[in-house]
Amino acid sequence: MFKTLLVASVLTGAALAAPPASGAAANVVVAKDGSGNYTAVQAGINAVSAGGTISVKPGTYREVITVPSGKTGITLRGTTGKAADVVIDYDNASGTKKPDGSTYGTSGSATATIAANGFTATALTFRNSFDRNAHPEIKDTQAVAVKTTGDRMVFDNVTFLGHQDTLYADTAAVGTVGRQYYRTCSISGDVDFIFGRATAVFDRAAITALDRGSSTNNGFLTAASTRRSNPYGFLIVGSRVLSSAANASFYLGRPWHPGGDVDAIAQVLIRETSLPAAIKQAPWTDMSGFSWKDARFTEYRNTGPGAGTGADRPQLPAAQAGNYTAQRYLAGSDGWNPVH
Repeated sequence: MFKTLLVASVLTGAALAAPPASGAAANVVVAKDGSGNYTAVQAGINAVSAGGTISVKPGTYREVITVPSGKTGITLRGTTGKAADVVIDYDNASGTKKPDGSTYGTSGSATATIAANGFTATALTFRNSFDRNAHPEIKDTQAVAVKTTGDRMVFDNVTFLGHQDTLYADTAAVGTVGRQYYRTCSISGDVDFIFGRATAVFDRAAITALDRGSSTNNGFLTAASTRRSNPYGFLIVGSRVLSSAANASFYLGRPWHPGGDVDAIAQVLIRETSLPAAIKQAPWTDMSGFSWKDARFTEYRNTGPGAGTGADRPQLPAAQAGNYTAQRYLAGSDGWNPVH
């Protein structure tokens, strides 16, 4: 699977409808009905100062948004507390053509690109609604809902909806650590739909593996590209994987080596998580000529009909379990601990 590293920022006409305020505000309200300061989410992001809050009233906001690295410490929140009430949605795919005839690429397809450190999102939905069946002319169907490259990021009660490449949990640069905490979030997709280089913890998540109609291979939950020097990649803990797909038709993951990078050695631990019958009994697989056995794939005390042990299911030794908790993944050198 080809994934371009091109990062493209695209703003829709809706996002540009309200220009940035001349003086940055501490807090702004976005509402489609005109009852707030702005009617588009990007306009609210443009207007708020670092450390500020954008409160978004219910509605579907059809736009592409970008939170630049300079907007540190901002919060994007839905006002009702229900993620389904506020939806930020667009439908670009990697192979979608731009006006100039070029294509967006995987990174450029993102509905939301979030580069700022200290970013928090709560009670809203990010969706990439690209429909591969409606666009048979598009062969590169990666369609990202969110790409993240920041550090100390928190997503609380946030829903991520897509198919291939839903959540691109990345970092700002090769060799840069980006810690991201996804608490009580919902994530849906099929092919490699949680992927990237970040140190990302998915705590008490609901992860839905969508049915592509295959009896043998409906997709892959993860495609991590963790740096060799980083002991912590993806941790899925205390979560539920859900699927209506055929039994033994989903992989837990495969190792992504962007551009053939031999130092991208995926690290994924799935622990104390319920797995459905759709998960294969040999749940890890190779990718682009790289063996899954060279990656750092482990499980620990999983349950459900898709759980299992054996030579093809490496288990984290109990003596090491204390070194692979959410707190250990996220602590870094500054002791960051958003876990509660």
